[in-house]
Amino acid sequence: MNVKKFSASSTREALRMVRDALGADAVILSNRNVNGSVEILALAGDDMSSLAPAADQRVNPEPALAAFATARRVDHGRDNGRDHDQAAGLSEALGTARDNVQRAQQLQPAPQLAMPAAATAAGSQEMSAMMNEIRSMRTMLESQLAELTWTSQAKREPVKSSVLREMLAAGFSASLARFLIEKMPEASSQESGMKWIKSILERNLSTLVNENEMIERGGVFALVGPTGVGKTTTTAKLAARCVMRHGPGKLALITTDGYRIGGYEQLRIYGKILGVMVHSVKDQADLKIALDELKGKHTVLIDTVGVSQRDRMVAEQVAMLSGAGTEVKRMLCLSATSTGETLNEVVRAYQGDGLTGCIMTKLDEAATIGNVLDVVIRQKLNLYYVANGQRVPEDLHVANQQYLVDRAFKLKRETAPFQLQDAELPLVMANTARNMNDASLRGVNLG
Repeated sequence: MNVKKFSASSTREALRMVRDALGADAVILSNRNVNGSVEILALAGDDMSSLAPAADQRVNPEPALAAFATARRVDHGRDNGRDHDQAAGLSEALGTARDNVQRAQQLQPAPQLAMPAAATAAGSQEMSAMMNEIRSMRTMLESQLAELTWTSQAKREPVKSSVLREMLAAGFSASLARFLIEKMPEASSQESGMKWIKSILERNLSTLVNENEMIERGGVFALVGPTGVGKTTTTAKLAARCVMRHGPGKLALITTDGYRIGGYEQLRIYGKILGVMVHSVKDQADLKIALDELKGKHTVLIDTVGVSQRDRMVAEQVAMLSGAGTEVKRMLCLSATSTGETLNEVVRAYQGDGLTGCIMTKLDEAATIGNVLDVVIRQKLNLYYVANGQRVPEDLHVANQQYLVDRAFKLKRETAPFQLQDAELPLVMANTARNMNDASLRGVNLG
């Protein structure tokens, strides 16, 4: 391996020399102060080998060190002159890693020597521990370097930093916020920056263009989702809209909720008020029979039993609806009071062979709604309705992109005690580095 040494009066100048000599993909092996100058050892990116050696090879410390250095690519624009003390600290960590790899090399038996099985196993175990330690230190250094980068960016681009805080306070995930901030064009003010962010969010938020697509076209719709998200009340609201448009004779209600005490009774009361019969089914066979009998109805709404996204019954429920012999369009109810992580898990669990759309519930109870919008954008769902109360049918509205995005940023004032301070922002954003290749972010339309 062709390791080269570069010396300069500052880190910035030394890195420039590395980039000019070895290219932007050069790998930094060490960075230290020597007699008032900065000394960097580096090698070309093409020389970097895999971290883990083959099982029948001795450990070579050079490629391990190269990979451990996490291939901190030489990017002159992002370095911004880290101070010498920080560089020396990272260099010390790299030196420790070098020592560990050399110790691992000594522990690995030479191929020509026959070693007892117990000794070989012990050596392999200790070597594995060494490599795990190196990986752990690599992760730590990546996080520290990312923190330095974001601290520098906050000073260099204060508008982007301010917009980033706005997105986090509104409930959007750190990874989506970072993705958009990095793509955001230079803005002269926070106002212009926020205008761009809102336009991108609106463009990627898919909503029901015309309610007639559902109410006029009709069909069989099943409302699915975890317990307590408001499926039964939302079913009643949709039923009332259908009755007002087509009359009670064109609508039928079905419930699969035979577990919750009073679940059937609640929907039956709504049905009685609307003048609509409510049918109760227990399994796929019952559902097939009920749907065959209701073929003449313009719209059939199915209220399903609430099941935790981690319950195996979710898969059984999806299979029952898919195998009913009639096309059943599943509408997922997403509670605005749930965290983004929970909502993402819910969508993955209920996705099955595809969701027709989703309904945001409990808007009136949520402190932020950026979490729901984030998941809808990532999962490329079609947001049909928004429910913001218990009144039937008044508290159900067709989703509006501009209103929801604007509402997301207005609600953030309720989260003031939980908003990030300037010193905390780099710590949060440093952990998003590994999520930037998330496939769910690749389809975001930036215009």
